[in-house]
Amino acid sequence: MRARIRAGDREAFAALYEEYARTVYNHAFRLTGDWSAAEEVMSDTFLAAWRTRHQVEPEGDSLRPWLLGIATNKARNANRGTGRRLAFLARRPAPEPVADIADTTAGRIDDTRRLAAVQQVLGRLRRQEREVLALCVWSGLDYAQAAEALGVPVGTVRSRLSRARTRLRRLTEEQLGRAPGASGGEPRSGRGEVESRAAFVALPIQEEAR
Repeated sequence: MRARIRAGDREAFAALYEEYARTVYNHAFRLTGDWSAAEEVMSDTFLAAWRTRHQVEPEGDSLRPWLLGIATNKARNANRGTGRRLAFLARRPAPEPVADIADTTAGRIDDTRRLAAVQQVLGRLRRQEREVLALCVWSGLDYAQAAEALGVPVGTVRSRLSRARTRLRRLTEEQLGRAPGASGGEPRSGRGEVESRAAFVALPIQEEAR
């Protein structure tokens, strides 16, 4: 697959899109908190992937870290107006009741508002901390894959994730009006997923099937 992508094989690239479009879209949504922005980020990601296909390493396993790395960079650009957007979402009134035939729309509104609430806390983290949480907790990349996606050493991923977990736990407890509790341990060996309630508060967001 890597050789075919590097060679510009359009059928191979179409297969790559079919396999990872949903993953890229969901990652973009988690970083931007906006359905339309996620669509744009996904499109830009695969366009950039096609243009830079010659940069794919000849050896390796999954191409997911490469794609999520591109998507993370595209989401950074999309998030330049994050502060204004989140402030707007925080002021939005509760959505009007939706007819039964619009269950899908109602689900989207609910998911967007829930993610906006989560991002009120996540927004107080540093950008690098949010990105490593999205890659390791939400997308399930291990340390090495996250390091590949972000273009940083594995040790940097570990330290960022550790700081992000600590700060996210503290900020969430402040948000909930509780006294800080005991800190958790390191993620399981070889995985970036964490077990703290603060980190998993964001997980129930409904993913978009593509």
